[in-house]
Amino acid sequence: MPDPATWRPKTSDIPAEPGVYRFLDDQGRVIYVGKAISLRSRLTSYFQDPIHLHPRTQVMVRTAARVEWTVVRNELEALQLEYTWIKQFDPRFNVKYRDDKSYPWLCVTWSDEFPRVFVGRGKKKKGWRYFGPFAQAWAIRDSIDALLTVFPMRSCSAGVFRSAKASGRPCLMGHIDRCAAPCVGRIDAQEHRAVAADLCRAISGRAGRYVRDLEADMRRYADAMEYEKAGACRDKAEALRRVMERNAVVLDDSADVDLIAVATDALEVAVQVFQVRSGRILVERGWVAERTGETDESVPDSDLPALVEAFILQIYADVEGEAEDRRRIIPEEILVPVLPTTSETLAELLSGERGTKVRLRVPRRGDKKTLMSTAEKNAASTLALHKARRAGDLTTRNQALDEIAQALGMDEIPLRIECYDISHIQGTNTVASMVVFEDGLARTSEYRHFAITTVESNDVGAMKEVLTRRFNRLIADREALTAEDAPSGLVDATTRSARRFSYLPALVVVDGGAPQAQVARQTLDEMGFGSVLVCGLAKRLEEVWLPDEEYPVILPRSSQALYLLQRIRDEAHRFAITYHRQKRSRSMVESVLDQVPGLGQVRRTALMRAFGSMKKLRAASVDEIAQVPGFGPALAQAVARAVQDQPEAINLTTGEVVA
Repeated sequence: MPDPATWRPKTSDIPAEPGVYRFLDDQGRVIYVGKAISLRSRLTSYFQDPIHLHPRTQVMVRTAARVEWTVVRNELEALQLEYTWIKQFDPRFNVKYRDDKSYPWLCVTWSDEFPRVFVGRGKKKKGWRYFGPFAQAWAIRDSIDALLTVFPMRSCSAGVFRSAKASGRPCLMGHIDRCAAPCVGRIDAQEHRAVAADLCRAISGRAGRYVRDLEADMRRYADAMEYEKAGACRDKAEALRRVMERNAVVLDDSADVDLIAVATDALEVAVQVFQVRSGRILVERGWVAERTGETDESVPDSDLPALVEAFILQIYADVEGEAEDRRRIIPEEILVPVLPTTSETLAELLSGERGTKVRLRVPRRGDKKTLMSTAEKNAASTLALHKARRAGDLTTRNQALDEIAQALGMDEIPLRIECYDISHIQGTNTVASMVVFEDGLARTSEYRHFAITTVESNDVGAMKEVLTRRFNRLIADREALTAEDAPSGLVDATTRSARRFSYLPALVVVDGGAPQAQVARQTLDEMGFGSVLVCGLAKRLEEVWLPDEEYPVILPRSSQALYLLQRIRDEAHRFAITYHRQKRSRSMVESVLDQVPGLGQVRRTALMRAFGSMKKLRAASVDEIAQVPGFGPALAQAVARAVQDQPEAINLTTGEVVA
């Protein structure tokens, strides 16, 4: 670990101007990004007597090997550049707010010709509109059912939509008037988009106008003695009221406010957000993060302004979409427990994103102060629940890493651990996985799949290939880092993202025993990475095998080190088997399609792109297959007959066909 005294820049060389700085370790990884009004004052504070630094800051300074900075003109530019670098390099010592649980959201596929509404979780796509996330999936589904009676937009999948369009008959939702049936031409794309826009406004909390319009229509139809139409308007108004009543009224009807409450302990911070639109709480959501340590030990919670600033930047500073989406997500007023030191600059940045003025302030009295107290209670509850559920908190993770270092004879704790696993069925469709844990936490963005191409299809040969490929990539990235433009070499010129393969692991774990550990050691030695420690974790008795050792290392069953190694190994196995199933499914489909006369490579590729797996292809109708470009009724019928004759599944353990 480098001594800070050997690389500390001269105080006179550091400009006393606003700027953004980044600390890098000896491998060229950015480990911390910060900003300062005076770079000289801020950076010299890191090199004072370590006893005056927070423990986490001490670790960061000892891990770093150099510091770089960029001078900017003002505080707003510093704030923007800091956020850009944090997003680009994902530094391990910066605050990272994590969702305390998985929340469902409501999506409208706005970029489609005929937008669809549905409830889901997971990754989001550019060009679609998202609302939420919400606390309960069933509640938002009930709300959508009620809203579709008033705003009958499409909610069916792409397959159902294509089938209805091909047959000329709407699906069930069209028959019961929950969909305007654009699939059969009852309304055109422009009219359907207008219906979708009305639903988006209603779900955003602005349904009062529609209720008043429906009540006026109901009275008009009743006066004209058109009682069936009046009854329909009454039912629709009642449905909208039910949706609105699910959200508690907490402020006046014109209030568009986000309340941010914070609860802390010595190690972590929990943040709770109440999103209030038109006076009603639409969303309640919680995050948890580790405290960074940029604090005065004599003043409790002196780092809260920086934590609030980091949270606001993470949530609001990267909003995509149209102006209406930005105004919906970024409110006109954000209430916080303490004002960040850059509150005016933050307000200016968010005002530019929203397009209208945004205010940051601390509530002092009235309904907003009462609501802030409620949010603070929820934040405290979120932190307590997180502590109870999470076995691997900061203390436990540090204990596990220390135990691993001691058991394996390492001089330093392994901050970055990579684990590799091989998956196949009797030597076919062989794949490998690489998972990464840093500071005892999974870095899912750095996970990688490998399709094994070596002739040696056994586990040992596959392990040699995957390690060779991975560390060849590291060598290539290192060569880019040593170029004349070294700082820009940290970013891949093609993807514009940080080079992950250029990070050298401290420990490589392979799924297996002595043979796998030995081949991993030989491979790394041949490539010049003898400093990287290698071990194998065998499943039978959970022994830890070191290369060239006659006996394994036996960790106590109750040790945190064994628990962490098992988690890493199991994650690698899960990631590998998921990829193997996908690959096996594709190869199974292709082998079946080879038997269909007249089906060439181009059409097979189109079919795979449309359905992707044997299960989905088998479930498809002849009409759905015929919708794929290049397919007619006769060829679609031949494909349907071929896939119906295939077995349902294959046992992944034995390779046998399952009926």
